[in-house]
Amino acid sequence: MTQTAERVVFLGAGKMGAAMLSGLARAGAPGSVEVIEPHPSIELAALCNAQGFVLCCSPPAGEPPAGTVLLAIKPQMLESVAPTFSALVGPETLVVSILAGKRIADLSARLAAKAFVRAMPNTPAAIGRGITGAFANAETSEAQLEVAQRLLEAAGDVVWVEREELIDAVTAVSGSGPAYVFLLAECLAAAGAAAGLPEDLAAQLARATVSGAGELMHRSPELSPATLRENVTSPGGTTAAALAVLMAQQDGLAPLMASAVAAAKRRAAELSG
Repeated sequence: MTQTAERVVFLGAGKMGAAMLSGLARAGAPGSVEVIEPHPSIELAALCNAQGFVLCCSPPAGEPPAGTVLLAIKPQMLESVAPTFSALVGPETLVVSILAGKRIADLSARLAAKAFVRAMPNTPAAIGRGITGAFANAETSEAQLEVAQRLLEAAGDVVWVEREELIDAVTAVSGSGPAYVFLLAECLAAAGAAAGLPEDLAAQLARATVSGAGELMHRSPELSPATLRENVTSPGGTTAAALAVLMAQQDGLAPLMASAVAAAKRRAAELSG
């Protein structure tokens, strides 16, 4: 095991952790990378082997604290597993946490570090198209901020917020957001099948439409989503008829999405308990 300040240790590598590791594999890690995952998937093991990342099932005994530790375990596991990896975290360690709902106060109560970055990436990190919202506490140095920026931007764009409580809202919008988009594709496919299309064709059309529209939005940063929507909508046409349903004030997509995001934000707050 490497024993330098450049040592980066991932604690946990489920779907989100693995997505970030995939991003690092493409962009280049800011230091030597070790991954501690009790139940590594075949894909994770192959990735680590191909990239030279050290993969362990448990924290190695007798190792000095790491320069950077990225927490990617399940939030509910923090209380029970913190003692098993506390030796990896010293006063000079930068702790980057992607645990939904777990506040810096929760982490500092269990770990010896002073510098904490609380971040929320999303799963498009696996293809370098993620976005991460992050907050750093006052004890995080400029050098540590640079390390965190390099680590997180391997997964895509990084935005920094000024107040930690905003991370729960970030979690509800972009952290959980890919699932909302995938559900949209599911529902659009089901609606197409209900309209008479063969299921496989409806699924193909829905998938290509959602991914293509997303790519068009990505390549048109000068245009707002509202403008892109208006560009597709002819007055009195088929799209306008559908949007009249989706944009209904009482039971349309906007109030439904607001309720969904609010529920995700509440759950993020509950996870800090």
